[in-house]
Amino acid sequence: MPEIFDWRTFPEEFSAAATACGFLSEIIAETEDGSVMAWERAGGEQRVYISAGIHGDEPSGPLALLGMMKSGFFSDEITWMICPALNPGGLALGTRENRSRIDLNRDYLVHDSLEVAAHSRWLSRRPAPDLFISLHEDWETEGFYFYEINLGEDRPERAAAILAAVKPFFPAEPGPEIDDHEVREDGWICHCAEADLPKSWPEAIYLAKNGCELSFTLETPSSMDLAKRVSAHQAAIAEILRHSLQETT
Repeated sequence: MPEIFDWRTFPEEFSAAATACGFLSEIIAETEDGSVMAWERAGGEQRVYISAGIHGDEPSGPLALLGMMKSGFFSDEITWMICPALNPGGLALGTRENRSRIDLNRDYLVHDSLEVAAHSRWLSRRPAPDLFISLHEDWETEGFYFYEINLGEDRPERAAAILAAVKPFFPAEPGPEIDDHEVREDGWICHCAEADLPKSWPEAIYLAKNGCELSFTLETPSSMDLAKRVSAHQAAIAEILRHSLQETT
């Protein structure tokens, strides 16, 4: 596990790993810092979409997906859609925003940015995923937490299992509020399918509005060890998928 994130080597390294696992690539958009890439592989009926790197100062998500790709984690039972680095400019600069100082994860309604406009078109050409997982970090916390948007059956045992899977790396971030949101339990925010600011849609809201009934936005604490942040993401993803597969069998 690298101690720092190096955008210069990441695209080629991820491409090699994904290609070896049978994923097909598509260039969503071109930026001066590199391509926004999407990777897909057909499998079972269940469609799972995972994204990372939409904020350039949150490297644990892209690295988590790279590690999972190298380990052969992605099962043939699922049809996968993966965007591991949605913000090349931010990742190159180490900034939350892109080079135009736009927060891409607030741009899914207005589409001011090249990256999000192109990404939204890419998403619109595909069936809505059954499950969306978005990998993030938070500089203001010391524990792990996640947002859940769930338009289906309430599953509190699933939320508890996710937090238990991450506990070896980070405790659940305590409430009663996290990131200005009331929590249902420590580490667990149940969010409605509406943006906090009506014109500033995150990716998860865009997907909910377009037919994705279940999503998880995972937040690891940026101030903590990078390897632990990566492992926490990987553990949470595996637990979410374990429950999702149980629900469809």
